[in-house]
Amino acid sequence: MKYEECWSSRHENDGKKQYGGRNVVGYANHAPDPKWPNKAKVALNFVINYEEGGENCILHGDGESEKLLSEIVGASAYPNQRHVNMESLYDYGSRAGFWRLHRMFTQRNMPCTVFAVGMALERNQQACKAMVDAKWEVASHGYRWWDYQNVDQDTEREHIQRTIEIHNNLLGRRPLGFYQGKPNENTRNLIVQEGGFLYDSDSYADDLPYWTMDYGDKPHLIIPYTLSENDMKFVSPGGFSNGQDFCQYLKDTLKFLVEEGKQGSPKMMTVGLHCRIVGRPGRAAGLAEFMDYAKSFKKDVWICTREEIAKHWYESHYPVGMGSPIKEDKKEVTAEDES
Repeated sequence: MKYEECWSSRHENDGKKQYGGRNVVGYANHAPDPKWPNKAKVALNFVINYEEGGENCILHGDGESEKLLSEIVGASAYPNQRHVNMESLYDYGSRAGFWRLHRMFTQRNMPCTVFAVGMALERNQQACKAMVDAKWEVASHGYRWWDYQNVDQDTEREHIQRTIEIHNNLLGRRPLGFYQGKPNENTRNLIVQEGGFLYDSDSYADDLPYWTMDYGDKPHLIIPYTLSENDMKFVSPGGFSNGQDFCQYLKDTLKFLVEEGKQGSPKMMTVGLHCRIVGRPGRAAGLAEFMDYAKSFKKDVWICTREEIAKHWYESHYPVGMGSPIKEDKKEVTAEDES
C-alpha cells in the first residue's frame, strides 16, 4: 500500500500547491521586480468604496435590513423590517462623507480608484459626475452590496451585466476592474466569461498583482485588495479607535514597504476607504495626514489607480509564451478610453 493511501483522512487535494483556484506558494521568495514607473519603490492605490444606496434594505426589495460595516458594531439584520438608524448611517456616506473625501483627493490632485456599487451610482448622479470630472477610475463593486455566497449564477451574471450598463450610461465608459467584495466560487469565472475586464480584486493573497490560468485559455490578472489597511477596522472589534491609529498604521506599512523596495523588492499597497466610515471628520483627519505623508516620498511612491497598475502589468509582466491576444484587447480598450 502506498504511503498516501493508508490514511482514512486522505483527500484528493492533499499535497497540492494549486487547487480549486488557490495557489498557496505564489511567488515564494522570488517575487518579480514590478518595474514601477520612475523606479518607484511602492505603487500606492487608494480605493473609495461607494456602496451607500446599494445595501440591504426593505425599500430596495430585500428581505432584511443591512447589518454590516456601520457604527452599530455587531448589528443584526431585521427580517422584513426597516432599520432606520442603519439607513441614515449609510446615507451619511453619500450625503456628506463622499464629498469630504472628494475634496481631500481633488485638493491634493491625488488619483484614486472607486469600487462603485451599481445601484448606489444610480441614486446619486451628482456623485457620478464628480467622479468623472475628477478623472477617477471607477471599477465595479457589483450591482448590489450583497453577500453573493448563495446567489445563483444567473442572477449574479445579470447583476454584472446590469452594473456595466449603469457605468456606461452614467459614467460614459464600462468598468475595467471588478471587486464583488463578498464573492462565491463562481464569481471570477463569470467575470472572465464576460470578457471585458482587465482585472479583478477579489483576493487578498499577495503584495503584488499575479496571473491565473484557472479560468480559461487566457491569463487573468488579479490585483489583490486589502482588509488590513482598511478603514473598516474603525467599526470592527479591536480595530482602530481614532484617526491617529489609522494614520500611524498606514505610515508604518508604507515606510516598511519603501524600505523593502530600496532593498530590491518593490511592492504595492492598497488603502481601503468607505464614505460612511473614514468620511467622518475625526477619522478623515488621520487619512489626510497619511495622504500628505505619502506624497512626501515623491518618486519613491507611485500614487496611482488600479487600472494603471493593471495596464503596467500587462505591458511589463504578461506571461511568456501566451501570445498577444490580451495585449491587443487592452490596446483596443485603451483606444476607446481616449476617444
